[in-house]
Amino acid sequence: MTRPRRPRRADRVDTARVSPGSDVGAGGAQGTGGLGDPLRYATTYHAPVLEAETVANLVTDRGGVYIDGTLGGGGHSAALLDVLEDDALVIGIDQDPEALAQARKRLEGAEAAGRFVALEGNFGDLEGLLRRARITRPINGVLLDLGVSSHQLDQAARGFAYGKPGPLDMRMGDTGETAAELIARLSASDLADVIYQYGEERRSRAIARAIKAAAPTTTDALADTVRSAVPTRDELKSLARVFQALRIAVNRELDVLEDVLPAALEVLAEGGRLAVIAYHSLEDRRAKQFLKNGRFSAQVEKDTFGNPLTPFKLITRKPIVASDLEVEANPRARSARLRVAQKLSR
Repeated sequence: MTRPRRPRRADRVDTARVSPGSDVGAGGAQGTGGLGDPLRYATTYHAPVLEAETVANLVTDRGGVYIDGTLGGGGHSAALLDVLEDDALVIGIDQDPEALAQARKRLEGAEAAGRFVALEGNFGDLEGLLRRARITRPINGVLLDLGVSSHQLDQAARGFAYGKPGPLDMRMGDTGETAAELIARLSASDLADVIYQYGEERRSRAIARAIKAAAPTTTDALADTVRSAVPTRDELKSLARVFQALRIAVNRELDVLEDVLPAALEVLAEGGRLAVIAYHSLEDRRAKQFLKNGRFSAQVEKDTFGNPLTPFKLITRKPIVASDLEVEANPRARSARLRVAQKLSR
């Protein structure tokens, strides 16, 4: 039997990056190791993952326009600004007002110079956000760093982590249904479906029945309920899966991903690139399929001669994963998978 090939680690591929320009983007960065330092653009608020590899594969025009669809603490935007020319523009999008405030403070010099624009909203509404902001310049690159930021995970009041007692919220923004409200609304059967589909948890029905009986409203209460429904040896894996499933459902993450990928393709100029960093298989499978043939179906569309029809050229045929050095410095980078594709001429 042929052994499957491992994803390429960043320290095993050529990640030579564009020579950095001014340091306007890096304000507040931690770490002093230069380009080889995986925490070069990290702050106490958030550490961007695969920063150097992302910039190296995304930037094709140093004077172009780039969208950071998941702004977070502004780390990837800062890195982009450092390699782009003065007439370039980085557009940061985030639905979390706190993240926007942090990023704007960090990048205030670039914003004042007209090199950075922050937009509040969900990246699923990418085209609408650009239209309302009257962004008319061609888009040369779009970055989507999926999932939850380090700060959101660490903040107990956000309710994302089972190891931090807090309200069972899990919203990435400040509007919409919380995880506690979702649990209260769903039947045990529907809740089990959520846990199975989004958490890939095989004990979903037993866990869902226990959750409905306990009706938890805090993260620690939910964690205790999950523990009561699974064998001790499986507690940690089941906790991670249940919390992931509820977070995905609360924020409609997979639905939004299936909205934003076609929108990114639409707004990209010919030759522009789309980069996606995914942290679990549900996201990564969708990103892989879309970057392969421009649709979410595994069936490849072909022309009359049998040639595959795709709007993309793959830049990374295998996902790039974090180097051992980065994983050691930032353990949350361990599960990250970076895929990049370039829009072809029509």
